[in-house]
Amino acid sequence: MPITLYIPGDAAVSSVGAAAVLAAVLTEAERLDLSLTVVRNGSRGLYWLEPLVEIDVDGVRVAYGPVTPADVPGLFAAGWLRGGAHPLRLGPTAEIPYLQGQTRLVFERVGVTDPLALADYRSHGGLAGLKKALTLPAEAIIAEVEASGLRGRGGAGFPTGIKWRTVHAAGAGQKYIVCNADEGDSGTFSDRMLMEGDPYCLIEGMIIAGLAVGADTGYIYLRSEYPDAWAVLDRAVAAARHEGLLGADILGSGRRFELHLFKGAGAYVCGEETSLLESIEGKRGLVRAKPPLPALQGLFGRPTVVNNVVTLASVPWILAHGGDAYASHGVGRSKGTLPFQLAGNLKHPGLVEVPFGITLRELLYGYGGGSASGRPLRAVQVGGPLGAYVPVERFDLPLDYEAFAAAGASVGHGGIVAFDDTVDMARMARYAMHFCAEESCGKCTPCRIGSQRGVELLDGMLAQRAERGNTAALLRDLCQTMLEGSLCALGGMTPYPVLSALDHYPEDFGLVSEYEERTE
Repeated sequence: MPITLYIPGDAAVSSVGAAAVLAAVLTEAERLDLSLTVVRNGSRGLYWLEPLVEIDVDGVRVAYGPVTPADVPGLFAAGWLRGGAHPLRLGPTAEIPYLQGQTRLVFERVGVTDPLALADYRSHGGLAGLKKALTLPAEAIIAEVEASGLRGRGGAGFPTGIKWRTVHAAGAGQKYIVCNADEGDSGTFSDRMLMEGDPYCLIEGMIIAGLAVGADTGYIYLRSEYPDAWAVLDRAVAAARHEGLLGADILGSGRRFELHLFKGAGAYVCGEETSLLESIEGKRGLVRAKPPLPALQGLFGRPTVVNNVVTLASVPWILAHGGDAYASHGVGRSKGTLPFQLAGNLKHPGLVEVPFGITLRELLYGYGGGSASGRPLRAVQVGGPLGAYVPVERFDLPLDYEAFAAAGASVGHGGIVAFDDTVDMARMARYAMHFCAEESCGKCTPCRIGSQRGVELLDGMLAQRAERGNTAALLRDLCQTMLEGSLCALGGMTPYPVLSALDHYPEDFGLVSEYEERTE
């Protein structure tokens, strides 16, 4: 009987040599005349251990990693196909502490199944949510999503059920479901991991959304820099259509839903929902003024649901297990789980799906293992390049939407980028302004001109850090204008990292803190 090995095939693991490890495994197996079955699963998100190879030993997955091609002959000699001892042996995968402490609802199959095997998807709980949705009226589907408390995982945190109910109630013959897969925030990779590791989950979620609001057509707007995700989704959509999940007769129900892939325009601003819609329509990615909301006049002027990947991929679990079961996780108005992405200067970077309410400290040290450099952590940026910098003194802040908003920060897409005490926060603030200047669509003055003036002000501060002057006050005034006057979140959130750097790290700007000013 062939022995099954799992070697991840997603983009991240490929970048650290998974293909070479696979080639070495096949070569050694051929030399030893062994019969192997290799499954190219998705990564489980333990990136410091990749390439991580798993062996099915009597129904138990045993992990070894990080494996290099040079390690392979020694692993065979150590009897790894029977779970043999070796310095790279990590034990049963399910018992690795990094995974044991997680609550994987959305990512329950990522790293476990063959991403493109629909039978594998079904055998691990896939399609249960869709089958239930097909028995329910649209109102009941929306009611389950409302009961779950699910909010948009793309960053805004808007209640998903309210958005769906608005589109459902809109009087129009044609409606659309649009998945925002233009994952462009620094330090974020959960969308890519899910699309490459469990694409049918996203497809199932989009079909359920279509049933809920009366839409028969969907688009996945995929970041152009994700060719591996495109290849997986393209094959998954074709397989889903062949198996009757998509098309004119969903699972024999007589209901219709068609799905199209659309390659993004390569602009960060196209991650904003109205700019994204403009791009799909073949126009330049400019932000639309709101109202009208996309829920009423979206793609091609029709009512449109725009949700991100993790939002839509959460829906199958909610329908299969119930909205109340999902809402039992989390805190306050932040219900369910979020796949947090740990990046930057951390010993154990990776993906951690846990309920809302966990603290930054627990993530950074309990999972992330502290800094990779061995130096003290000084700051973390949460929520992408437009997220605020959180200082060490606030590492016990619970990760939920309201707590972060009250602290002048944003949970965003769940990306967490860590910096040790060598970071220059004035230069990080300058980077935020420069990023906005580079990525602005140019439609509104506060963003287009404000970001340019912000770069100039920060360049002046960096050149003359010992001189206080009125530059900081002018920079704060500019940030306030951008916060209040920008058309979308690009200009409206760029002040977050700048102001948080000024507030918490004034010494990096050649300034003194308010306390020092009062005691001089």
